Amino acid sequence: MAISFYEASVANYLQTLGAMTGVLAKGAAHCQEKGIDPQKVVDTRLAPDMLPFSFQIFSVVHHSQGALEGIKSGTFRPPGARDPHSYAQLQALVAETLAALKDKTPADVNALEGKDLVFEIGKMQMPFTATGFLFSFSLPNFYFHATTAYDILRSNGVPLGKRDFMGAMRMKT
Repeated sequence: MAISFYEASVANYLQTLGAMTGVLAKGAAHCQEKGIDPQKVVDTRLAPDMLPFSFQIFSVVHHSQGALEGIKSGTFRPPGARDPHSYAQLQALVAETLAALKDKTPADVNALEGKDLVFEIGKMQMPFTATGFLFSFSLPNFYFHATTAYDILRSNGVPLGKRDFMGAMRMKT
C-alpha cells in the first residue's frame, strides 16, 4: 500500500490539531468552572527541566506547518524564543495553524517529498530527505509536544480522555 506525503503529514496534522482544539477548549472551560487562572496552565511544566505548556503548543505548530515550510525552503531550525502568549492566544495559534493546513493541497504537499532539507541547530547541521525528516524527526516531535500539552492539562485536573487526544479518526465511509 502506498501512502502519499500529504496523507503522512497534513492528514495527521489536521487530526491532531483538530483534537488539540477540543482539548484546549476543555482546558479553558475547566479553568473557568474551577476559577483557575489560565495563565497558570500556560506556565506549567511537568518537570523543572521541561519547557512549559506554551512551548509545547508552539512546538506542535512548529512541527506541523513549520515543518512543511522548512521542507519547502530546505532549512528547518528550532522555533526560537516566542513572545509570551495567553491561553486564548495559544488557542488562536492552533486554530490559525489548522486553517492554514486545511488550505494545503495534496499536490503541493506531495511535491515536497523528494526534497532535501538541513536541520540547523547552532553550528550543527543535520542533512535529511523530506521523508526522513518527516518520519524520524518532525512527526515524533509533533506527537511528543501534543502529548505533553495534553498531559499538562491532565495534571491540572482537566477531565480529558484518550478519545480527546485522538480526535476525528479517518474511518472508512
